[in-house]
Amino acid sequence: MTLYAATITLSAFLLFLVQPIIARQILPWFGGSAAVWTTCMVFFQVTLLAGYAYSDLLIRKVTARNQVLIHGGLLLASLACLPIIPSGSFKPENADNPAGRILLLLTLTIGLPYLMLSTTGPLIQAWFTRRFPGGSVYRLYALSNAASMAALICYSVGWSSGYTLFAVMALATGWLSVRARDAESALMTADIDTTHVTEDTTDEAPPTTGQQLLWLMLAAAGSMLLLATTTHITQNVASIPFLWVLPLSIYLLTFIFCFDGSRWYRSRLFHPLAAVLATLMLAGLSFRPGDDWLPEVGLLHLEYAVPLYAIGLFVLCMFCHGELAARRPAPQHLTRFYLMLSMGGAVGGIVVGIVAPLALNWYWEFPAVLVVLSVLICIFAWPQRIMRYALLGLAAGSVWLAFSYQERIQEDTIVLTRNFYGTLRVQATAPDSDPDAKWRLSHGVITHGNQFRAPQLRRTLTTYYGEKSGIGQAILGLREGGMLAAQAQKSQRVGLIGLGVGTLSAYGREGDVYPVYELNPEVIDFALQHFTFLSGSRARIEVSQGDARLALEREPAQRFDVLAVDAFSSDSIPVHLITHQAIVAFARHVAPEGVIAYHISNRYLNLQPVVADLALSIGREAILIENEPGADQPWLYRTDWIVITGNRELADRLVKQGGQRMSVTPGFRGWTDDYNNLFSILK
Repeated sequence: MTLYAATITLSAFLLFLVQPIIARQILPWFGGSAAVWTTCMVFFQVTLLAGYAYSDLLIRKVTARNQVLIHGGLLLASLACLPIIPSGSFKPENADNPAGRILLLLTLTIGLPYLMLSTTGPLIQAWFTRRFPGGSVYRLYALSNAASMAALICYSVGWSSGYTLFAVMALATGWLSVRARDAESALMTADIDTTHVTEDTTDEAPPTTGQQLLWLMLAAAGSMLLLATTTHITQNVASIPFLWVLPLSIYLLTFIFCFDGSRWYRSRLFHPLAAVLATLMLAGLSFRPGDDWLPEVGLLHLEYAVPLYAIGLFVLCMFCHGELAARRPAPQHLTRFYLMLSMGGAVGGIVVGIVAPLALNWYWEFPAVLVVLSVLICIFAWPQRIMRYALLGLAAGSVWLAFSYQERIQEDTIVLTRNFYGTLRVQATAPDSDPDAKWRLSHGVITHGNQFRAPQLRRTLTTYYGEKSGIGQAILGLREGGMLAAQAQKSQRVGLIGLGVGTLSAYGREGDVYPVYELNPEVIDFALQHFTFLSGSRARIEVSQGDARLALEREPAQRFDVLAVDAFSSDSIPVHLITHQAIVAFARHVAPEGVIAYHISNRYLNLQPVVADLALSIGREAILIENEPGADQPWLYRTDWIVITGNRELADRLVKQGGQRMSVTPGFRGWTDDYNNLFSILK
């Protein structure tokens, strides 16, 4: 029995260990977008479904000895895929929707090993039932989920060695099951001695279509909630594996509790608790913070938002998985049960990860799944008369909150769109008759640019880019001093990583060149169609679609006077643009007297020590410029920029104007493509 438990534990550990490993490896290739993780999750769930379908077919249609031969052959073939290193040929050349490329990359890199790992749970449990008819087989499922969660918490190196060990152990368990006395008879006739059964393993009619659909629906609801919650958190904080892992760990924890035994899930407790949490999560989406310069939806502060959505995810998944565990069949039907669970997970993943970004113009799937769960809770709790009407009232409240959220998102909205990289919205801040009326571009829930609609004000610098901001002082400072002062008419070359609405192009003069690197093609379209900063600039604008770091790695040295790194979407940070490898790549393109300016304004993360360490790593100074515009300029926002430069004259000028020289934080470990620590920079 120990071998079976160890094999399932190791396989589950490897199954979930590889997820953050592979996602982290390919994250810089696809712009650091949180959608990379969502797309990976779709691949993992669909492959898991394929593995469970394979296990179900193998157990029902193939003899015990042939099961081991077939599975053993595939295990040996999968060893040829090691080590799991993605090929650099999959790096994208442009920024079109990369979901298909990511799915193909994963299929060719880890497809067969991941498929073999995904078969282990149901297959080894079926072999366990054959050898130990009275064993508590569903406890092994809880054990596998515990191992999965452990893997997510401590993902690291050595996966290939672990996979090789797993293949040997899986073959051993299969061989032992074949040797079990009367194994073939026990499998085909399900003639189990019930006098030694610790679970309900008596003969049971095959599950009906209705039962299987119920299993699928509950599994799909949990999967959709997991991915929708993950998207909501990662789009507005950071695309960092910790924030991917947190919701998935919670999700797995509920499987552990619910399938470990009946003592963890009590429907009379979780039905009302789940209904209340669903309502609170919807209320959190519609929260209005009252900050005049921010879109007034979805901005519950981090210290409240993450605990609310984490606790809500736990309670609602306990409801889904607790009801699933209460309806599990006898072990002779476990492969079909797991097949429907995996099918539900895949359906949920495809709906949220693939269909929603293509079919919906906002993250409507999150409020939608919360409303569906509220209704499901009412249906399951209906026999409990005492709480029936209270839950019905909460469900009605959830529907009202969902519609309220939809109305607030669409309020004053001119256009709303969504793609792989997130959501974009253009709003009118006031009627045309108002002289302060502006167009506003929001990426997620954060403003990414404003422009006055009055023709005479359209070149006015707005939001984060005023003349007193860090980037403004850097551009103007280079014109007024040093090398460029001696040649007042010399053109300036300013590279922009991240376009927004193109506000920085308003600094451009005749002869200046502004190369722009923008990952999201929709942002380029919006900046050209709904704003005039680009078309009205005196400089020559060169827009390049694609990830800036990949593009700059391919290009010859550009000799930028200024390179502005401002590619954050919502409050998330593309980590691959703020690592040692990234700053080395950027520095190659900056003139000796030039600057790299990082925009680090962020509600949740203190990026100062990260960028200060980057400056030190390339031997340049880092000047922090914090700017708080006066009440007479309400169109400008408070901003934090860090200017990295080897130009001592410019650095002195910036310090005299209020900038602060930065030093490396003692004990701080710099970020690389292989290491970052979100905890160390949380505000």
